[in-house]
Amino acid sequence: MKTYRRKIREMIIQALHTLELRETDLETAADWLITPEIAKDPKAVSFFRALLQSIIDHKQEIDDYISSHTFNWDMNRIAIIDKNILRMALAELLYFEDIPPKVSINEAIEIAKKFNSTDKSSKFVNGILDAIFNDLKETGKIKKCGRGLIDKSRTAKLKSGETSGS
Repeated sequence: MKTYRRKIREMIIQALHTLELRETDLETAADWLITPEIAKDPKAVSFFRALLQSIIDHKQEIDDYISSHTFNWDMNRIAIIDKNILRMALAELLYFEDIPPKVSINEAIEIAKKFNSTDKSSKFVNGILDAIFNDLKETGKIKKCGRGLIDKSRTAKLKSGETSGS
């Protein structure tokens, strides 16, 4: 797959936005976004469909993570674009073992800058994702495989029972 992942992530935000605002099915909301260039790359199309389906399949779980880290904010008060960016990044963190957490978070921040629903969208997305990621890491819910996908020094300390104050 070429370097389509950013474009695919942006398309996913658009598809999620369509699903949020209209009563339509997933295919109708998503298929029109696949460009001829991306359609030629089976891995790109597969990534698009897998990430989008993962968000849909795990939406309640993902939303629960968001809700638990947005104190004093009802989910209905979070801008739709920001909420969907958070959902996408969390789906990558939780269900895509081959994508480094830093990549998922940085991509979400950059997309928030591009689609900025408010002047502070990227900071909001960064803060929420950072808090959720730290909680997921501490509870062992981040499952990543491959070189460079986990912070080995932190993982080794957790396994040996050390804490940051040691």
